This record gives sequence, C-alpha cells and structure tokens, in this order.
Amino acid sequence: MALPGHRRTSSHKRRRASHFALKKITLVDCPKCKQSKLQHNACENCGSYSGRQVLKLDSPLEKKAVKPVKKVVAKPAKATKKVTVDKKKK
Repeated sequence: MALPGHRRTSSHKRRRASHFALKKITLVDCPKCKQSKLQHNACENCGSYSGRQVLKLDSPLEKKAVKPVKKVVAKPAKATKKVTVDKKKK
C-alpha cells in the first residue's frame, strides 16, 4: 500500500480545506409578488422569471375542485377446488 511522500503541514491542510466552507444563500425579492426567492430562479409563489410567466401554477381553489380518482383494486384469484383421492379399503 502506498504511503505519503511528505508530511502535510497544518497550513497546507487548512489552505486545502478553505474551499469546503458553505456559501451563503442569496435571497432576493420577486418584483411581481414581493416574496423572497433564490437568485436566477423562477418564483415559487407566482411562477414568474425575468418579467415573464414561466411556470403554470394552479390556485388552491382549482386544486380542490379536481375529483379524486377511484383506486382500482385487484380482484382476488379464484380458489381452485381441492381434489381428494379416496383410498379404497381392502
């Protein structure tokens, strides 16, 4: 099994690990509905991006108006008749 050629100093280790830090999330206000959203993403609230509508969002009233779909339940398999063999008495 290979071994490291040289010892890694603490400064080298920390310099390498400096890129592991998490970036701060940048939120901006949507110009249409004024809700916070991620930069360069469509608004989850109104569906607009860069001044135009890009997502078709249903209102809560339209979601409730949809009838629930009936679930189809599989019928149980037909039971097969058991065939019994009578032993003849001698």
